[in-house]
Formats: sequence, structure tokens, C-alpha cells
Amino acid sequence: MASNRRAVNAYQNTQVSSAVDYADGIQLIQMLFDGLIDALSCAEGEIERKNIPEKTISINRATGIIYGLQDSLDFEKGNDLARNLSELYEYMGRRMTFANAHNDINAIREVRGLANEIRGAWKLLPSLLKQEHVAKAS
Repeated sequence: MASNRRAVNAYQNTQVSSAVDYADGIQLIQMLFDGLIDALSCAEGEIERKNIPEKTISINRATGIIYGLQDSLDFEKGNDLARNLSELYEYMGRRMTFANAHNDINAIREVRGLANEIRGAWKLLPSLLKQEHVAKAS
């Protein structure tokens, strides 16, 4: 699947983990969000420490993951959900650009809050799919 390949590339390009080779699509997205949250936390810490070069690296990593998530969306299957997520990822990317230019911790915290909400939904998905599969089998 092309969208999974794009997500794998985004994940590998951000150096999050080599476990990606063994992940299914849902696990991959969960891993991307884990990496995103980690990069955002690092960026926030680097701003607090006034370590601008490392802040830039962390923000670039987070932004790469955000756009990797956006590139992996399947607009044919996802319809409105994919479009809404694409717009949200675009917004998150703009906020990261702002955070980078202005050393704005609040922008990073806003993106981290959004990412945590989406990550929470992805963590619920396997159990929801399992329930749907059991209901169809009944």
C-alpha cells in the first residue's frame, strides 16, 4: 500500500525507530505519534534551555513526522476524515513553523495537545476494530 510506504519513509527519515519494519499500519501510525510527542517534548525543553540549534533539530523532526502523517492519508478510503486530518496536519505544520521562528513554547504545547488527542484515538482503534470483527462474526 502506497500510503503505508510513505508513512514508513517518514518514520525512518525522522530516525524514530527500526521497529517500523515489523509494524502494521495502525502500529506504524501509533509509533509516528509517539515519535511526534517525543520530538515536541524535546523542542519545548530545548527552548526552555535556550539551546536553539537543538530546538531547531527537534522541531524539524516533529514537522517531518506531521507531514509524513499527512502524506500517508488515503483520501479515497478516508473521505471527509482524511480531508479533516490533512487540514489539521497542515495547521500543525504552520504552528511548528511559528514555534521555530519565535521560540514559542505555547505553539509547541498546542500541537502536542492536538497530537495527544489524535494519538488517543489511534490507541483505541485496535479494540474498536476487534469489537466490529466480533460483531460481524456473530
